[in-house]
Amino acid sequence: MSSFLPTEQRLAVTRRRYPDFPREPAVLVRLVKHIYKRVHDDANAMLKPWGINHPEYNILMMLYGTEGFTLNPSQLADAAGEKSANITRLTNALCDKQLIERTASDEDRRKVSLTLTAAGVAMIEDFLPDICKLLERQTQALAADEMQQLEHLLKRFLDNLDAA
Repeated sequence: MSSFLPTEQRLAVTRRRYPDFPREPAVLVRLVKHIYKRVHDDANAMLKPWGINHPEYNILMMLYGTEGFTLNPSQLADAAGEKSANITRLTNALCDKQLIERTASDEDRRKVSLTLTAAGVAMIEDFLPDICKLLERQTQALAADEMQQLEHLLKRFLDNLDAA
């Protein structure tokens, strides 16, 4: 927890200067930010040998977890939590690496479909054992019931943000 200590100290100074500042919500939001950065950095380091980064991994995994390995760009943006402009940049890079392909939709040629290629599927299945180990290592301090509780709480947090 030592890496979070400077943030807690800054929050204490902020509260001293502005006593109504809500410490607990600020701590939770900052913890989420710190956790995201560590998860992102760990994933980037693990994925480097495959020549992809964490955002590209997320795109690949959204397609891998979809029947038929195909989504349109707006579905992919929603699934990956990315803005449409970033989806274009990421999918262009993945197309250049021949991990996904962009084709006209069967229903409407004006619409685009993004599909994992055989090389994309093979790459995913090659790095999945390492991803599984990484995920286990990142969550090893939590018991199964704690992970379920944290999942529940984070989903409530997300639902509240969506409703606001």
